[in-house]
Amino acid sequence: QPQLAESGGGSVQAGGSLRLTCVASGNWRMYCLSWFRQAPGQKRQRVADIYTDGKTSYADDVKGRFTISRENGEDVWSLQMNSLKLEDTAMYYCSDCSGTYWGQGTQVNVSS
Repeated sequence: QPQLAESGGGSVQAGGSLRLTCVASGNWRMYCLSWFRQAPGQKRQRVADIYTDGKTSYADDVKGRFTISRENGEDVWSLQMNSLKLEDTAMYYCSDCSGTYWGQGTQVNVSS
């Protein structure tokens, strides 16, 4: 069974940057990976997707600030988050795009 593990979360001031990483392990092939986030009391939100052909998509509220990428064909994906806002505070998760497999999440806290 595939496993996903996120890292890179932390605390940052508004306007700052963080880079999240998702490492996949297990005998499987990922065709599409997504980053989601969930703030307390809110529904889980899809943030960004990346497909094996390199195509990406983003939620409207992160376009131009976040960049999803895959590291040199390895089973490592990143979410570069720039110009962070208070409302970006959430637990961030990576998942296959179907939402079948999930990591444990990494917390991002943005303060003023």
